[in-house]
Amino acid sequence: MTDRVWKNSWRVGMGGLGAASLLMGLLALPLKADAWGVEGHQVVAALAWDYLTPTTRHAVDAILATDHDTETGPDLMSRAVWADVWRRTHPETGEWHFVDIEIDHPDVASACHGFPATSVPASAGPAHDCVIDRLDAFEHELADPATSTDERALALKYVIHFVADMHQPLHAADNHDKGGNCVRLALGGPRTVNLHSYWDTVAVSEVDPDARHLAERLFHEISVDQKQQWEQGGARAWAQQSFELARTDAYSIGSLPGCQQDEAPMALPPGYDAMARDVVTEQLKKAGVRLALLLNRALDSTASAATH
Repeated sequence: MTDRVWKNSWRVGMGGLGAASLLMGLLALPLKADAWGVEGHQVVAALAWDYLTPTTRHAVDAILATDHDTETGPDLMSRAVWADVWRRTHPETGEWHFVDIEIDHPDVASACHGFPATSVPASAGPAHDCVIDRLDAFEHELADPATSTDERALALKYVIHFVADMHQPLHAADNHDKGGNCVRLALGGPRTVNLHSYWDTVAVSEVDPDARHLAERLFHEISVDQKQQWEQGGARAWAQQSFELARTDAYSIGSLPGCQQDEAPMALPPGYDAMARDVVTEQLKKAGVRLALLLNRALDSTASAATH
């Protein structure tokens, strides 16, 4: 990767916290968490960069140069978490980050509020929508030369973020427990975290707490055949794959459906930690490959033609 990708990569919104202090801070947050936390989103953005064509890289840099928002740093890795920072003061965008497909009644249309028509511009809503629709809408805007400069910068930031979001299994599934936010886990000693946050942050940090190092490692582990396989399908199919991982793996912890506020924290079953690390590692890889696919398709007409 080039130096400009990593420049200021740790100065994200809240002042460049180190990995250890960041993790402890996230463990202390209230129930609602951000998918993948800071590290996971940065890994996906950095990994995608390695798969971008020169034309797409130039286009991404040019769009980022027009964006003077100060919510995060101006570089690609910092902008990858912009949508989570933004929604803290703009809750009307909150539902865009997930698709709550119910484990006991998997109905994607219901989870996506019936697939409502998007507003123009896409950043105007609707508020009640899911990550599948929102990703498609912002990808379309990003590819459209007629999109305004400001809206195109928003579209880029949302596409970067939402591809990563939908690959966190508990952003594509629900067991009537707010996507695992109601399930409390005991991590040893006084440390507790909810199931959703465990998949957002703890499992990623256990793979490697250094986003730059992890992205480089994952890039070298991805084969040509894997890349080609993962590039198949689209947002709805990718969300469905994440749902299946939530159903078979994330929720294999044996939690009861619902939000039982008086339940004691659950201990992780034997082997759960190792399984989660494996799932997270592959999901980050898929997200990086697929983000690059979407960006190349939207911003490089030559690359787009080659994929069809």
